[in-house]
Amino acid sequence: MHLACRRGLAIALLGSTALATAQPALAQDTPGGTDEGDVIYVTAQKRTENLQNVPIAITALGTEKLQELQVKELQDTVKFLPSVTIQTTQPGFSQIYFRGVASGENANHSGPLPTVGTYLDEMPITTIQGALDIHAYDLARVEALAGPQGTLYGASSMAGTIKLVTNPPDYSGTYGATDLELNSTAHGAMGGVAEAFINLKLSDHSALRVVGWYRHDGGYIDNVPGSRTYPSSEITQNNAAFVKKNYNDVDTYGARAALGIELDDSWTVKPTLMGQVQKTNGSFAQERSSAVTGKLQTVQYNPESSKDEWYQAALTVEGKISNWDLVATGGILNRKDHTQSDYSDYAYFYDALFGSGAYFYDNAGDLVSPNQYIQGKDKYHRQFGELRISSPQENRLRLIAGLFAQRQVHQITQDYIVDNIADSITVPGTDSDIWLTRQKRVDRDYAAFGELSFDITDQLTATGGLRAYKYKNSLVGFFGYSDGFSSKTGVAACFADAIVSGSPCTNLDKATSDSGVIPKVNLTYKITPDAMVYATWSRGFRPGGINRRSTLPPYGPDTLDNYELGWKTQFGPFRFNGAVYQEDWKNIQLSFLGENGLTLIRNAGVARIRGVEFDLGYHQDGLTLSLGGSYNDATIRKDFCLVANAEFDCTLPGGDGTENALLATKGTHLPITAKFKGNAIARYEFPVGSWEGHVQFAANHIGKRRSDLRDYENSIKGEFGAYTTADLSLGVKSDKYRFELYVTNLFDSNGVINSSVQCLETTCGDPDNVSGTGGVFYDYVIKPRIIGIKVGTDF
Repeated sequence: MHLACRRGLAIALLGSTALATAQPALAQDTPGGTDEGDVIYVTAQKRTENLQNVPIAITALGTEKLQELQVKELQDTVKFLPSVTIQTTQPGFSQIYFRGVASGENANHSGPLPTVGTYLDEMPITTIQGALDIHAYDLARVEALAGPQGTLYGASSMAGTIKLVTNPPDYSGTYGATDLELNSTAHGAMGGVAEAFINLKLSDHSALRVVGWYRHDGGYIDNVPGSRTYPSSEITQNNAAFVKKNYNDVDTYGARAALGIELDDSWTVKPTLMGQVQKTNGSFAQERSSAVTGKLQTVQYNPESSKDEWYQAALTVEGKISNWDLVATGGILNRKDHTQSDYSDYAYFYDALFGSGAYFYDNAGDLVSPNQYIQGKDKYHRQFGELRISSPQENRLRLIAGLFAQRQVHQITQDYIVDNIADSITVPGTDSDIWLTRQKRVDRDYAAFGELSFDITDQLTATGGLRAYKYKNSLVGFFGYSDGFSSKTGVAACFADAIVSGSPCTNLDKATSDSGVIPKVNLTYKITPDAMVYATWSRGFRPGGINRRSTLPPYGPDTLDNYELGWKTQFGPFRFNGAVYQEDWKNIQLSFLGENGLTLIRNAGVARIRGVEFDLGYHQDGLTLSLGGSYNDATIRKDFCLVANAEFDCTLPGGDGTENALLATKGTHLPITAKFKGNAIARYEFPVGSWEGHVQFAANHIGKRRSDLRDYENSIKGEFGAYTTADLSLGVKSDKYRFELYVTNLFDSNGVINSSVQCLETTCGDPDNVSGTGGVFYDYVIKPRIIGIKVGTDF
């Protein structure tokens, strides 16, 4: 980083803060106290506004709604966000998609950045392997901003943004709450939750809020007995040491502390510190049914676990310069995860199909079991700073402008281990690695942004915005085999001594950078104080990056243009919001597994998404009804070829003469996301003596989805079937106590949200492969039915 950039980032960090406003953003009663529903205040446009006045397609779930819907983690939240899809392999490793903008990314550490940004308060917390899986307690709200948010949020928000907003310190008094839960998972084990917070009034102008939680999720996947014989060595392997019922349990614990200080009538300071540890055991996937496995069962031959730990420290300073608002926000995020994964399918199928087991021997020259497993260690360090100013909101002409900088370093270690192999085929410096990945990835983003709004009339407002950006991303280090195992890759391909500590030498040192400007234009018309329509054109982008394979160049940024017409209306107890849109996705960063399991990324696609989303609500006399949904027709607009070319002509060979092939035809639907997703909630509150009772029913539906953009691979993987879940709860509460009984996934649906295979689909997954051994796919399913009881008290 240039010295000037370092100084600028340091200044922003020293001045830093985390929220655009320090006001609590809880649901509040509507003016006049009438029973017309709750007003939700959001900071989607980096200032506090009534959700119904924000000309953005946004869904917000407030504190009470999150509790009522039994939301504990990100996957629970996404159920009730119609435009959002989640793809996960286990807690802490999830990818988020908006409006069908998904091409099948595998979230590889050297792959493209996500298309959706995730924020904790005002700090971006998106890492390459997914959003932080923050336990949802004492959150003010979750905001889901659909569509490109590029002007105010930048590179990490090409298709949308998820904001997790915490409850800030409250100067009004000292109070707190404690909540306990005990639950049981169908086909699985018991779990429970303990949560508490306290808000301490330190003075009339200072307060401290401290939050803590512990959660145990019982397992529900069984690792059942199995064995396999490797053809080359005739060595038989079994998993007796790892057989266990309900072996995918999770423990999550963490805490948050936030201090709020009013320096005077104009300036406030809020430092925050938050951290969480999440430990998992086992696998969260069921193997597709075979002679050995059934529903919620798998056969794994090696230890599987993860430990994901992180902390975030942020500082917010906000105040006024004359009558202009100034906010300085910044912080650091440190994340570290350790993983253990089974990789024996890779070893078995390559031996069965290609005889690779003959190359694994010990120092005496005798063949050893080619069984492989992976031990991974990832370290992330993110620095972030933003400085912004905004003019008085009551002015006819309004401006918000700022500077942004972030830098994320990702230290990558992956040991692919085959026990007892000869020293000559072991990667130098390791105990028994057949393959080592030891790399340092750095992603840098800088931007200047601004939005200018002008009230043409009392009812019509025009807004224009620009964001000028610059990014530089680099990848350096080592990946591959020893030179005793491969004469062309790994150590044999090194061109310099080790740059990254722990690597034998350097065979990768690449960087790519670019700059540009992205625009936004909006017209908003207030028909009445309770009804408005808006039209928006906005653009989002995603930075380019590095291909590890030396024969492939860096890939460039992709962009998403959004053309949207939306409306927001409130008529007494009725609410009706919606939007229709077209999104054009250009230069799509398509990523797939290639030879040796290396991810290949190229700009090779054009897609169009046409859709509609809606939100209907009714609230009166204790009855609350809501219905939300989205429909997305997301298709590629050109043929997708094996080798990219400007003409999208799959008969043209590659530049090196590589034979081309048609992988998917024009009109193919994009993978991962369903055409239709919807949810419905009905809640009735009624008096029970001096207490208040409630009963609630919620349903969620997700349509069928392609598993892969490529036609042949999709035919092997198969499509993900549609599924519907239903949740039920009933309970009572007083001014001090609350009791609730709930059931999630009432009918015990086994819906699939992701699927994986340990190597190329045509090798490890094809049921018709030449060995006759069939394929092994792992389907990641939603949690089975959970029955729980919750008790809590306020103090």
